[in-house]
Amino acid sequence: MNGWSHHLIVAPILIPLIASALLLFIDERRRVAKAMVSLASAILLVVIAFILFRIESGPNGFEGVYLVGNWSAPFGIVLVLDGLSAMMLLLTALLAVSALVFSLARWHAVGAHFHSMFQLLLMGVNGAFLTGDLFNLFVFFEVMLAASYGLLLHGSGPLRVKAGMHYIAVNLVAALLFLIGVSLIYGTAGTLNMADLAARIPEIEPDRRMLMEAGAGILGVVFLIKAGMWPLCFWLPTAYSAASAPVAGIFAIMSKLGIYVILRLTMLLFGEGPSAGFGAPVLLYGGMATLIFGIVGVLASQALGRLAGFSVLVSSGTLLMVLGINDGAVSSGALLYLVSSTLTISAFFMLIELVERGQDAGANVLAVTMEAYGEADDEPENEEEGVTMPGTMAVLGICFAACGILLSGLPPLSGFVAKFAMLSAMMGTGSIGVPPTAAIWALVVLVILSGIAALISMTRVGIRTFWSSIEGTVPRVLVIEIVPVMFLLALTLALTVRAGPAMQYMDTTIRTLSKPSIYIDAVNNALPIKGVKAGTEGE
Repeated sequence: MNGWSHHLIVAPILIPLIASALLLFIDERRRVAKAMVSLASAILLVVIAFILFRIESGPNGFEGVYLVGNWSAPFGIVLVLDGLSAMMLLLTALLAVSALVFSLARWHAVGAHFHSMFQLLLMGVNGAFLTGDLFNLFVFFEVMLAASYGLLLHGSGPLRVKAGMHYIAVNLVAALLFLIGVSLIYGTAGTLNMADLAARIPEIEPDRRMLMEAGAGILGVVFLIKAGMWPLCFWLPTAYSAASAPVAGIFAIMSKLGIYVILRLTMLLFGEGPSAGFGAPVLLYGGMATLIFGIVGVLASQALGRLAGFSVLVSSGTLLMVLGINDGAVSSGALLYLVSSTLTISAFFMLIELVERGQDAGANVLAVTMEAYGEADDEPENEEEGVTMPGTMAVLGICFAACGILLSGLPPLSGFVAKFAMLSAMMGTGSIGVPPTAAIWALVVLVILSGIAALISMTRVGIRTFWSSIEGTVPRVLVIEIVPVMFLLALTLALTVRAGPAMQYMDTTIRTLSKPSIYIDAVNNALPIKGVKAGTEGE
């Protein structure tokens, strides 16, 4: 990557930053202008993220190291683009466009500075995916959290405020732990640049290495909170279900940010050397506990919002278990599952508002039969041979069924492909190559049970919701609201059709991550631009 394309690496950070600043100068009453600026920023992010993704999926392998301020590592700020970060940038941009389009129907107008906070959230998330430095990871993490506080409270209401206060308290504690962990790591290793840190860890004396691992463990707790590992996950279902639909839709990527950082640091810092495998048992058994908790929550949930919130925990538990196994073939399927589940959950959060809108209007959408309302005796028998489902309910029902199939991992959609790839690798047909142990069989059973639990819950709720009476009032759904949901579900269909190339990309990404020397050499060999004074930009 050279020339102008090299500077595209910093664009996913600069574009939302500039957009958020510009939006502050536009009066809140000019909502159309603010919406157009925000949407244009998100669409531009999709274009740039797609270009970066195509570059990383090309034949040249590891491509992107950007020296901010033209200072070489480890002294300057470094942004690193590889297959994993490129994939997460594209996924974030796609979710952002969908959530923004959905919000234009009503949610962006129910409070102040929605679009500015949304853009700052994107800046923080994109920066966290690109940064090659732990301290700057903290900076972007805080930017993301600060924006998420306002977005969660957007729209007010007692339930949202209560959940927001819990969310803020938990994440403030996480931020404090982040600083403590980073301080311990810097005190023992003398650097926070990830590549430099990975090179220095094998040389640290055993007694100091214990202190460094303690700092890494504290840092891990921070991202396990964000990922939602049990018992650190009690805030997540309530917070996500209380958020407005477009906010919950973009929040779906935030739990995956925790997974991303854990995967990145585990394979880069603890993939090889004397600290190899550090924290793997915690991820394995913590993931199992999270998955069990998520399964119970999914089965117990009566409200659709809670069901979606616990589905996030099921997804996180599955991914954490795979990180604990630390096997390439299983991890490749897990990356596909990460993308599929994130798209599905984001679409599901937005779909929930449309489905429940009829209930808010007093419609008996949740009725299974007329008898539930005591009206059966008022109508003569056999007066109606059948009931024609309205077109709006039919579209909502199809989208709901697609979400149910994806969350359950049933064929033929991408949820099944991803789970099949993971399970086949766990049972010995992947790179494990040995008969599965009792722990592996337990993981297989839990993954299957999670699918069964999702199927039972989605079927139960679907019957209550869409098996309505003939007098049911159809919820008013705008095209601008249903299109983003259908778009995200269409992406899962495209992921199914292109499952072969997608799995090849995931395999390549995992192989690159499993060789820390590739990352270390790329960062250390990145040279400042000649003829440009350090501390300035340009060519």
